Amino acid sequence: MLNTYTIAVDAMGGDFGPRVIVPACIRALKRHPLLSLQLVGCEEDIKPHLRRLKSEIRNRIAIIHTDSVIEMDTKPSVALRQGKGSSMYLALQQVESGQARACISAGNTGALMVLGRYILRTVKGIDRPAIITAVPTMNGHAYMLDLGANVDCSAEHLLQFAVMGSVMAQAVDGQASPTIGLLNIGQEEIKGNEQVKLASRLIAEHGALNYIGFVEGDDLFAGAADVVVCDGFVGNIALKSSEGLARLIRSKVRNSFRRGIYRRILGLLARPVLSELQRQLDPSRHNGASLLGLQGIVVKSHGGANRKSFGYAIDQAVAEIEMDVPREICRHIGDHLA
Repeated sequence: MLNTYTIAVDAMGGDFGPRVIVPACIRALKRHPLLSLQLVGCEEDIKPHLRRLKSEIRNRIAIIHTDSVIEMDTKPSVALRQGKGSSMYLALQQVESGQARACISAGNTGALMVLGRYILRTVKGIDRPAIITAVPTMNGHAYMLDLGANVDCSAEHLLQFAVMGSVMAQAVDGQASPTIGLLNIGQEEIKGNEQVKLASRLIAEHGALNYIGFVEGDDLFAGAADVVVCDGFVGNIALKSSEGLARLIRSKVRNSFRRGIYRRILGLLARPVLSELQRQLDPSRHNGASLLGLQGIVVKSHGGANRKSFGYAIDQAVAEIEMDVPREICRHIGDHLA
């Protein structure tokens, strides 16, 4: 008998709340027949989006009501003190209690990190959770962390990120010895600030990691390393910049084929190629970043995600459940940090 699984969704998170999140959840239920969802948030705002649903879908949706929401500009420290009972808090609590296998939120990143750490706790040996996602490269994809959960990191934190990223690549992709690169402003040993230089020495001295040294921004998309490590300040800027560039390229290519009748004809002939290029460059396909290092699955969606891109975050959570990523991390992390 196939196992079913439940995911708790912060239905009030992000820029659009239930009007984007609930329809995305309905579509996900149609894609994943073994999935059930707990929608956490204001029942009055959620229910209108569930009208006229077939019973086979509606029966797989539960609503956990709360009027409390953590706003996008709430400081993490305030969220920790005053966030109990909020949609984000209750969704995380469902994972902690075993009522759900994963939590998804498009809400405040800092609040999600501190609440996740408070409610679910970190894996033994890990000080802070880190946001990790797969980014496209010339030869497939690479994992990058941290992407915004930790703006200020010590060298020891970067070492822990390297360990978690290596374990993630091993668990998800089955790589025996994934290569690790440390993002820097140059590949020479003299480049970078003291924190990055010290982190490089710590990672290099770690016998269980396949460290290749510093990598630069353009090395990331060239696939120079399987895992790229950086602090959350650098990682978030790099990620958002790449997403903006992808949208620029898509717009420029599309507009170029609209100038004149001959270009329009060429555009029609090249439509299959252009569609594939647009699909590969679409940032929404990579929406859904994991808070790695917690004793439970937590997936962070972009705050401005549309229905399609929020659906990818749900798909990410489903994949991590099926691969039981936290168990794999716990299984490997002790050896790495010994």
